Amino acid sequence: MEILYGLHPVEEALRSGTRKFDHICVARERQDVRLEKLIQACRDAGVKLRLDTRDQLTKLARTEAHQGVVAIVRARQFLDVDDLLQGTKPNRLLLALDGVEDPQNLGALLRTAEGAGVDGVVVTERRSAPLSPVAVKASAGAAEHVKIARVVNLVRTLEELKQRNLWIIGLDERGTMDYDRFDFSVGCVLVLGREGAGLHDLVRRTCDHLLRIPMAGRVASLNVSAAGAAVLYEAARQRRNAATIDNSAASPARAKKQKGLGS
Repeated sequence: MEILYGLHPVEEALRSGTRKFDHICVARERQDVRLEKLIQACRDAGVKLRLDTRDQLTKLARTEAHQGVVAIVRARQFLDVDDLLQGTKPNRLLLALDGVEDPQNLGALLRTAEGAGVDGVVVTERRSAPLSPVAVKASAGAAEHVKIARVVNLVRTLEELKQRNLWIIGLDERGTMDYDRFDFSVGCVLVLGREGAGLHDLVRRTCDHLLRIPMAGRVASLNVSAAGAAVLYEAARQRRNAATIDNSAASPARAKKQKGLGS
């Protein structure tokens, strides 16, 4: 079993229907409209409720940030990469995380991915932040709606995605192309690296393009979650614009203009 805490994460877990609940604990001391709505949602979903003191919830969640709500749920089942590509939707946008270790960053990136319309997120089994209660809380519940696949070897996975006609796009301060110059209307995978160290060498060499975010100040780069938000929302903007254009011969022509590294 796992712990979820906070109003948003528990509400979104109920809404998504992807989690199996054992029960939900609510603080006796808290009485307001939002909590009453959550209690009613639990009753509608047939989820057991338990009243506890705020101190008891703090011990259960191991944090005071639970907002008077703690849920006991079954562990999340991760998907396979093939699950992210099911269906007939053209030009998928995926996010791959190369060793993001901070759960706050993971949660923020999942929140951005859900808001920007990303079709799925790829994470690694080792040397990356787990989908912990802290990460789920940082995502404000968005983690419950994002498709997440967990893989052993990211480089091998990226190579396989290349064979599925997806461009592999790394974000790296040593990149040669500004991020807003790339055509994100094509099918692609945005790869973000570790806090501080960035992309692993093998992952960097696997990328078709390396993009950079130009910095006007003295700081060399952004935090990974802030950088990811900038690029993903640029991708979302381009995709909205592309969706308003008729599916004419101009679309394939645009896609063919892009060439990978060394091509």
